[in-house]
Order: sequence, then C-alpha cells, then structure tokens
Amino acid sequence: MGSQSTSHIMQYATYVQPNTGLPRIGHFDLANGTIQPLSFISGTPVTDLYQVIAAGASRIIPDGEALAAKDVKLLPTISGRDIMAVGKNYMEHAKEFNSSGYDSSDKTDRPSHPVIFTKRATSIIAHGDVILPHAEFSQTLDYEGEIGVVVGKTGYRVSEADAWDYVWGYTIINDMTARERQRDHKQFFIGKSADTFCPIGPVAVSKDDLPSVLKVETHVNGELRQSSTTQDLIFSIPTLIKTISEGQTLQPGDVIATGTPAGVGIGKNPPVFLQPGDEVSVSVTGLGTLTNKIGTAEILNPTVQRVSSDSPFQITNSAKTLGAGVGLAELNGKQLNYQRKGSGSNHIVFVHGLGGTLDYWTPLISKLSLAENNSLHLFDLEGHGLSPTHPLSKLSIESFALDIRSIFDAANITSSAPATLFAHSLGCLAALNFALDNPSLVGKLVLVGPPPSPLPDAASKGAGCRNFWALQTDEPNRNRCR
Repeated sequence: MGSQSTSHIMQYATYVQPNTGLPRIGHFDLANGTIQPLSFISGTPVTDLYQVIAAGASRIIPDGEALAAKDVKLLPTISGRDIMAVGKNYMEHAKEFNSSGYDSSDKTDRPSHPVIFTKRATSIIAHGDVILPHAEFSQTLDYEGEIGVVVGKTGYRVSEADAWDYVWGYTIINDMTARERQRDHKQFFIGKSADTFCPIGPVAVSKDDLPSVLKVETHVNGELRQSSTTQDLIFSIPTLIKTISEGQTLQPGDVIATGTPAGVGIGKNPPVFLQPGDEVSVSVTGLGTLTNKIGTAEILNPTVQRVSSDSPFQITNSAKTLGAGVGLAELNGKQLNYQRKGSGSNHIVFVHGLGGTLDYWTPLISKLSLAENNSLHLFDLEGHGLSPTHPLSKLSIESFALDIRSIFDAANITSSAPATLFAHSLGCLAALNFALDNPSLVGKLVLVGPPPSPLPDAASKGAGCRNFWALQTDEPNRNRCR
C-alpha cells in the first residue's frame, strides 16, 4: 500500500465519451469536478478498467481537454462479471445481523470462516443511477457501504504473505440487500442480486496511491449510519484472497466487496428500511463518494434494455470507426461508409471492386473535376474500407446490389433524373445486377475492367477465398483457403 497524499492520486472513472457515445476511461478530479480523458501512449483511447490494469499507469497519458463531470454520463467503474462479496466481516455488524432475525446463515456472532457469496453482474449500476425499489420483490430494502478490492493479476492458491501482490486497487460498492429474501432463502445471492442492487464507483484507484488503512462511511439522507476502517475487518484482505483462490483462479479485474460495518437498517430497533426518494451515499478514503437514490415504483428497469442490446457478435472491420459508431451512415439496415461530394443536379454513383475502397475513384474524380458540376456518391462496400460487416451477414453480388440501391435511396435518385453508375472489377457485377433490376434509375452505366460473366470456376473460388481470408482473424480459418 502506498502513502501518497490523496491530492495526487489517479482516480479512474468510466464514462460515455460525448462525441462518440462510447465508453472511455478518464481521470476524475473529484475536487474540481472534471474528467481528463486518458489514452495509451499510442494515442488509442483507454476504454475500460481492465485495460488500465493490464497496461499499467506508465503507459497511460492525458489526451485532450478535460470535461465537466456534470456534462457526461458516468458508467460503472468496472462491469461484466459477478462481484464476489463477503458477509459478516465486521464484528459489530456480525452481531447486529445475528440478532436481527434476518440471519439464517449461522447462530454465532463471529463466523468461523469467511462467508463468501456473489452479486450478479446484471445488478451493477453506476454512481448517480437510480436503485429500483422492487416493491413486488422486497419490502425490506437495506444498504451496505463497502470497500471493493480490485484484483490486479491472475492468482491461484495465493498465500496470505503474497496476497497484496495480487491487489491492484479499490473502488466503492453499495451492497444493496432485500433482507427478507436473504432470510427466507437462507443464502445471500437472491437477496443481493436484484437488478440495480450493486452501485459501484465513482472511481477506482491503485493501492499504490492510497494509505494502508481505508475508512468507509455511509450516510442516508445526510445522516451518518456507518463508519469503520479496514483495521476492523474480521478476515483481512490477504485472508480473503487466500480463501477465495484456494480452489479457483482469480482474474485481473475481479472485484471483492470486503463486507459492511455496523449501522445498517436492520440494526435499528425497530428496523428502518429504505423508501423511494431516500439517498444513500458511501464514502471511502481517496475514492470519493458513491451516491444513489431509491427510485419510485413507476421507473422502468434499465437492466432489461441494457442486456437486450448486448450482442454476442463482434462486428468485423469496425475498429477504424470506433466500433462502427462514428462517421458511418445507416443504410439498408447496416452501417456503411458513405460520402457525398459536390452539389450538382447530375448524380454519379461509384462502386469499387472486391478488396478495394471508395478511394479507388479519387484519381478519376480529380482528373475530370467531376465534383465541380455533379453530385458524387461514393461508398465502401460492406466489409471493405471503413464499412464493417456482421458475422451473420452473407456478402454476395446480390447483397452488394442491394447496398447500391440504398445509396440511390439516400441520394434521392429517381427515374425522372437517373444517375450515371460507375463500377470497377467485380463491382461491375453488382452494378449490372442493380441496373437490370432498376433500369429506370440508371441513365448511363460505365464498367471499368469488368470480369467475365459468369466467372471461371478458378477465379470464382479465388475471389471468394480472398474475401473470406480478409475477414478472418485466426490463422486456422485463414489456412482453409491456402
């Protein structure tokens, strides 16, 4: 553990970059309320905490102007995996829990072994997000302010003596709990994994930038409810790491919620549970304050939409456009790189060949000064240039012809003012296909280096394999066409 002043620490926050809509990591200056975007030394933006852990701080630099934190959407500090958590790890809380009537896990105040459970990854939300009241699920909503340990490297059967080497740093967690579910099911998972039950953030900080003892405090509607330090843990952080890793492998980016101090709602007599409108704030040394409000019953569950929008497919050729999110047009149900030049009344559409890009036409356009008196429409075919492709999308002459149709539609080209259609190489086949299906839209058809039709078998196989090979990322698949 380090001993630096908290005014010099790097406080990593995950947020939505305003101009791209994509996740990014920045330094959240909590004192000034600004977020400084961060990039790797190559200039590539840092997009999540997993990358920070893997790269190390020395390979990360400030990049661009700082943003006002109030103007950006914060995301969970880290997400995508279940959170490992520890129950009854502060002595006074263990006592209050054991005497509350909601503890079905043990009959003694002090647990003999660490009580380990998990919180579902789908329960994770960010600082400032609303916690669902889940009125039909629970009437005993409770808070638990906790310090989250972020694992820094792969570990299996880690000894207590070596455990600190496996800690990257810390974040804040509010281990929200439905107490009657915890009691009735005689375990912790269901009562602690409801959607929005794991607020995490607003920042994560390396252990090297924090003191060896951390203090956690929880306020509800401004009233101090919990206050303790890591010195009061029943089972220390090294003990927890040793225990968890005895039979399973820890991964970089895993998070362990280390337990909550005394002062939760069930510790009061009578118990006091959270209600819609209540605000819970958890503060930890050097990590700022994690604040969330309990929402009303009318609020829709954001988890459903978020999970539904996740896809198991990785879009091919999307890195150049930041995950197919920047500079592309939505055409024919897909993202295509479409450029329009000039503003003349005569429309000219250009189709490049297999393996080419719209830049193929640049010398011709420049030489003939075509943009001076015409409206030019250039695009990258799906899977070419800057246009990505989906694993379920079948590329063919017919699909390229449909993409040409989408360009004509986007350009508002009609039969009253048909366009000139230029095509090169195998793009000629797609252009011919389109022209035959839409003769009234094509005034002139210019084919540059068209291939024979139909293609000879060898040429057809070779062209298909070149296209297949270009879209593969692993060597075994590439070898299929060699």
